[in-house]
Amino acid sequence: MSQIPKSSVNEFLPLRPSVLCLLGALAQGHQHGYAIMKAVEETSRGSVRIGPGTLYGALQRLTRSGLVEELDERPQTGDDPRRRYYCLTDFGQAVLSAEAARLRVLLGDPRLSAEDLIPARTESAS
Repeated sequence: MSQIPKSSVNEFLPLRPSVLCLLGALAQGHQHGYAIMKAVEETSRGSVRIGPGTLYGALQRLTRSGLVEELDERPQTGDDPRRRYYCLTDFGQAVLSAEAARLRVLLGDPRLSAEDLIPARTESAS
């Protein structure tokens, strides 16, 4: 991973809760829209729910900003060709890690890391 300027990362902070959950879901690996929506809901324990319109609008913005990337290839064979898969970029991971550090300072918890903001891996929705 190339060196990412801290100033460019800090331009995205603080993250909105929905974006934080969305990036956290994608940090677990390639996911399609419905799986992302479910992961966000699970991660936030139901306090953040993202519908399809909001999700795809946010994914477009995050893609333009370089935090998320839409995949050309299909991670699963025999998958529905209408599904669009997304992943977190190195820059997106840097922003997520910086947000974890910011929250660690804010909450006074030195043990908090980016992994604490990422939902436990679950089976991808089919």
